[in-house]
Amino acid sequence: MTEIRSSILHATGTEKLRGHLAMVCFAALIAGSFTLAPLALPHIDSVSLNVVRYIVAVAAMAGWMFGIQRKRFAWPSAPWRYLVLGGLMAIYFVTMFIALTMTSPVSTSAVFTLTPLMTVGFGLLLAGQTFGPILLLSLAVAACGSVWMIFGGSVETLLDFKIGQGEIIFFFGCVAHALYAPLLRRLNRGDPQALATFYILVGTALCLTLYGLPQIVTIDWLALPPVVWAVVFYLAIATGIISFALIQYASMRLPAAKVMSYSYLVPAYVIVYEGISGHGWASPSVALGALVTGLGLVVLYFAPDK
Repeated sequence: MTEIRSSILHATGTEKLRGHLAMVCFAALIAGSFTLAPLALPHIDSVSLNVVRYIVAVAAMAGWMFGIQRKRFAWPSAPWRYLVLGGLMAIYFVTMFIALTMTSPVSTSAVFTLTPLMTVGFGLLLAGQTFGPILLLSLAVAACGSVWMIFGGSVETLLDFKIGQGEIIFFFGCVAHALYAPLLRRLNRGDPQALATFYILVGTALCLTLYGLPQIVTIDWLALPPVVWAVVFYLAIATGIISFALIQYASMRLPAAKVMSYSYLVPAYVIVYEGISGHGWASPSVALGALVTGLGLVVLYFAPDK
């Protein structure tokens, strides 16, 4: 009996480790979009870029599942679940599009750091997940490091931050994003992960297409340069299919707050990618913020789930 119990505990710990590793990979993939997306934006607006990347993601996922894997298509039980989850992601992207026309990327990034903390509340309300003081402290430390990186390690820039209409609009998008992880777990009914990822992509693509249709029809798609399509396929596969699968995998093994906390790693990855791509390395002050974020997430890993 003792051996069986030990085996179960080991398996549980292993699954949690895999959940953490999945989110480390998630942050790395998301950060890549910050370096690559600017290559396409001179040729296509951000709304249309995101619409087409989700349409490509749906097509690629469908080809892999129903073509190569030869799985039978079947409507899921309660398909409204995936429209809700896809709608939450669409709300996040749409509010981000609007906010970026009214404020700076720095300001929107600062607002986004509220997301993991909001996830704590939603995790408690929707999934009954409780969080101890160590977890909350590690989240706060990671958030401080992330904010320091976002504002370039400058106290003056941080103090100049002002809450305007764009920041308020994006805040509601961050609320939708914070709802996603705990609701994903709450609405799970045992659907296979690949199918669930496909349905969420469909829901997101549908909602984004309805929003961006007026802009989509005005673009000469055949005239777009190859770099746009290269970025589209990266966003579709890496930050679409793979990232959705990773966050779904982690959400089944970790509390929602721990899942969303890995978004704090994104600025650190961006620093590395920008340096490698020749755009310049961050200052030591900014690198210190990355170190603080990393330390906060290390503490988060060892923090008990309750």
